Amino acid sequence: MSDRERLRDLPSVDRLATAVARAELQARREEILSGGDAATDDATVDLVARARDRLRLRLRRVLNATGVVVHTNLGRAPLAVEAQAAVATAAKGYSNLELDLATGTRGSRHAHVEDLLKELTGADSAIAVNNCAAAVLLACAALAGGRDTVVSRGQLIEIGGGFRIPEVLAAAGTRLVEVGTTNRTRRADYEQALAAGDENVGAILRAHPSNFRTVGFVAEVEIEALCDLGVPVIDDVGSGVLSDDFELLAGEPPVRRSVRAGAALTAFSGDKLLGGPQAGLLVGTREAVEACRRHPLARAVRIDKLSLAALEATLALHRDPAAARRALPVLAMLDADSATLHRRADELADATGGAVLASTARVGGGALPLLELPGPAVAIDPGPAGATALAAQLRAGDPAVVGRIHDGRLLLDPRTLTDDEAREVARAVRSAIG
Repeated sequence: MSDRERLRDLPSVDRLATAVARAELQARREEILSGGDAATDDATVDLVARARDRLRLRLRRVLNATGVVVHTNLGRAPLAVEAQAAVATAAKGYSNLELDLATGTRGSRHAHVEDLLKELTGADSAIAVNNCAAAVLLACAALAGGRDTVVSRGQLIEIGGGFRIPEVLAAAGTRLVEVGTTNRTRRADYEQALAAGDENVGAILRAHPSNFRTVGFVAEVEIEALCDLGVPVIDDVGSGVLSDDFELLAGEPPVRRSVRAGAALTAFSGDKLLGGPQAGLLVGTREAVEACRRHPLARAVRIDKLSLAALEATLALHRDPAAARRALPVLAMLDADSATLHRRADELADATGGAVLASTARVGGGALPLLELPGPAVAIDPGPAGATALAAQLRAGDPAVVGRIHDGRLLLDPRTLTDDEAREVARAVRSAIG
């Protein structure tokens, strides 16, 4: 289609203005009829500004200056350049999502990442779904649906968004059997439950406490011992650590350990420490993975083509752990050296009139909750309007800038910014306080 034809196909000004005006007027009518604060002061309601805002896309680019690397509210892991390119390619038109190009017959979307997952984890088979919660749900339904699932009381966790293990098991159609106590569970507790359950136990579920830690008088059964009990083990390791030699991530369970131990299925995320798109990954035995593929839930939780494209490119980077730490933004931020962070902070402070101070960044995303990442931050004096007003003004920009407020000042953390992004933040701050 030529540029002239594309211009001709744009909606007329009258039609576009009428559609937006109608929508905004209807929204205002509903506010007035519903009563409350929205109905009391028509003079303060700028319908033209609201109509202009309605024309903007709601999903917008944000510059993350919070120092939280895997920020759930900001979309978790930013994608590597290679993953961005893969998404763009898949989005351009048609793709071989479920077509075997060699034979011309129907293929499986899982084939695009299965070999990579097997290579990186040592598992016999693999499947990808839309997130880790879906992976756990599918695994429990496929291996223990209609039977019992044994879980330590210390692992009946809730993570963000109200995702609770007992409710997941109920939705999967399996009955929860609790063993041990909140802080101490022993092998004998599992053995007793298995003996009492006779043949009705379908699986043991081990859930990693991603967003908290229990310390002190605690005990849990390691994955190797669980896999020796003779019942299929589903191991939800959460964050997706594929490398065994990244010391900073030693507090998270590596996927390969669970596979080596003999877990029937190991579940982990694609968008946390793996550094890719939102996805839930299941690796394990051929029998267990095939049971997941055959289950009716598999279609309901399947991964889409754009996430699959980004996932394949991300996994390919993990073939070289050293290269992955440079190419994947999450790993690069975690591994950032002090000199780089201080240089970036100094440049940001010089450009904004801020002050550099010592601060602490976090991993975020429910991973390594006790780990602190020391480094610099830039404190911005918000002036008489206050830090809350300045933060709101920066969030309203394009791109939006999100920092954190501490002791009445707005803090901007360079760890979660690239050099180019730090310069964009500086321009936004100068404009806001100018």
